[in-house]
Amino acid sequence: MSTATDNKPVIVLVRPQLGENIGKAARAMLNFGLTEMRLVAPRDGWPNPSAGPAAAGADIVLERAEVFETLADAVADCAHVYATTVRKRGVTKPVLTPEEAAQAVHRETGRSAIVFGPERSGLETEDVALARAIVTVPINPEFGSLNLAQAVILCAYEWSKGVGLVQPPTEELLPPAPQEELEGLIGHFEALLEDREYFFPASRAGATRRTLRSVLTKPGWNHLELRTLRGVLSSLERPSGSRRR
Repeated sequence: MSTATDNKPVIVLVRPQLGENIGKAARAMLNFGLTEMRLVAPRDGWPNPSAGPAAAGADIVLERAEVFETLADAVADCAHVYATTVRKRGVTKPVLTPEEAAQAVHRETGRSAIVFGPERSGLETEDVALARAIVTVPINPEFGSLNLAQAVILCAYEWSKGVGLVQPPTEELLPPAPQEELEGLIGHFEALLEDREYFFPASRAGATRRTLRSVLTKPGWNHLELRTLRGVLSSLERPSGSRRR
């Protein structure tokens, strides 16, 4: 059984056409912890000056990228090869979703490669024939148009779900303010509204006050939020045009 440290799939780009797309694919890879890119006969050669800016900082992927003449050479050390394509192209092989392919990569021993074709035409039948399985994204049948980086990021994301990448820390939420502070806000509202004859008619005043209390109680305000609301009410209490000195 492979482990989280040795089952990173190799991302293989077959005859990629634009350096920008190679860079964007590298960016997509590094976002989800993948660093090994292999290029098969890139159209404009390698290295490509257009790849760096598009990678947006994923330089480690580009620096380590290896170039091969054929797909067979690029995947020679891989026990499991997955070809991404929207069509089977006449080759009978198991068809997996990106999620199923990612699970297989985590489950199996030996190196795995996920292969992506050229931007315009995708993988040829001969390329797909080298693969163990086909990876196809369930997509709108009336518009099946993913660009190279989008396809890479889908597969990389599904793989990352199996390694539990550490998420960025979330902002610590303040606890709700003490009831005493909430009562102060409610009282402030009631006093301000009382002066403006809001609780009218008197026969409905009790129900109106209960509704107001319910509205102000629901959010669970913290002390900073209550302080802000009290400041708003105090500002509204001052005569129009007056300023605090």
